[in-house]
Amino acid sequence: MTRRDGLVVFAVALLARLALAAWAAGAIPPTADGTYYHVVASRIAEGHGYTWLWPDGAVTYAAHYPVGYPAIVAIAYAVFGTKPALAMIVNALFGAGAAWAAWDLLAQSPRKLALAAGLTVGLHPALVPYTAAIMTEGVTASLLILSVALGRRARVDPRRRWLAACGLVLGVATLVRPQSLVLAPVVGWLAASASASVKARAARAAAMLAVALAVCAPWTARNCARMDRCALVSVNGGWNLAIGAQTESGGWHEMKVPDECKEVFAEAAKDACFGSAALRVIARHPVAWLARAPAKLRATFDYFGAAPWYLHAANPERFTYRMKLALGAVETLASRLLLAAALVSVWRLDGPRSRARKIVCAIGLVACVLVPGTIGYLACAIAIAILGLRPIERAPILVPAASFVILATAATHAVFFGSGRYGLVVVPFVTALAFLRRDPARAVD
Repeated sequence: MTRRDGLVVFAVALLARLALAAWAAGAIPPTADGTYYHVVASRIAEGHGYTWLWPDGAVTYAAHYPVGYPAIVAIAYAVFGTKPALAMIVNALFGAGAAWAAWDLLAQSPRKLALAAGLTVGLHPALVPYTAAIMTEGVTASLLILSVALGRRARVDPRRRWLAACGLVLGVATLVRPQSLVLAPVVGWLAASASASVKARAARAAAMLAVALAVCAPWTARNCARMDRCALVSVNGGWNLAIGAQTESGGWHEMKVPDECKEVFAEAAKDACFGSAALRVIARHPVAWLARAPAKLRATFDYFGAAPWYLHAANPERFTYRMKLALGAVETLASRLLLAAALVSVWRLDGPRSRARKIVCAIGLVACVLVPGTIGYLACAIAIAILGLRPIERAPILVPAASFVILATAATHAVFFGSGRYGLVVVPFVTALAFLRRDPARAVD
């Protein structure tokens, strides 16, 4: 591997995304949640903070959606003007960073495989078209894989700057998508040499979590002061839990407002009311709630479709239904082939419980062909977990990180509700894993 290879990967990924942004500029307006992110970013850029202007002229403090993404976009808006195309350029930069991270994570693989991994993430048909979406999932995926790449560097370089940088990135990722915080102690634990003691690993895990929380602390304090309720990042957990308790399809649907919440109007109080009502429903019917989990997982992993959905919803004339179907087919084929390749990589790893791991991988490979993708993704994560703690600690950091991101995503959306765009965060990890050729029982990165 050479630094030039990393620059090539970054440049190719960036050019592909900038070309997409040029095509979409002026033709693909902010849509769905993207409309909200654009408005909030514009208000932050104009100096109004994270507030909402109501039709009657009232202005209220808000925290329903996480602040991180609109705050990042607001920087571009403040400098260059509130043009949605600028958000696409921001997305392009983060997406190119994800491609570089995928390349960097294969530092001990043959040079051609590292280049192939970076370029495949850089040109992935599920990721590049989503550059046009003023949404959080692509940026979240980029931040997570960047944090793991920095964790790899912290593992081989004793200087603490890599640990600090990793914690900083995870803090920003938490501000963009709060559940990203669960990755902080995991990456901290893994960002240690193979010979590190449990105490040393625990110290790194605690330090990583502390840095990430410190990044969020000013915003948490703002919420405590302005929202009449302390919240780490956002106040939408109750909404999402309520949707997850009501959904029949496993995905999002318009929520039926509980009777006791109809006269609650303050944003944080309404979210708390929704959450309490949802918990009561779950407590009364726990089996029914658990029975919804498979549908939620299928909605998350079977078919991502985030870019086809967004582009068609934003401008059905510019991006027709036929184009939506075509992009969805290409994206699904690429994702499934890369998932199969990742399963083969895990199959080939040396380590304990080889037979059990290969059986799980075989089930995943069959699932890639015969049934929707959920079983394949879960099989990939479970097969890695079967290795056991010590081999996982010695493995290239990409291996356990990929497993954890898949399992954490599954757990989150089994509780709340699923959507293909939420599953996008696993794409860079699985794609990079598809090119891994490394024995985790030997020395790490």
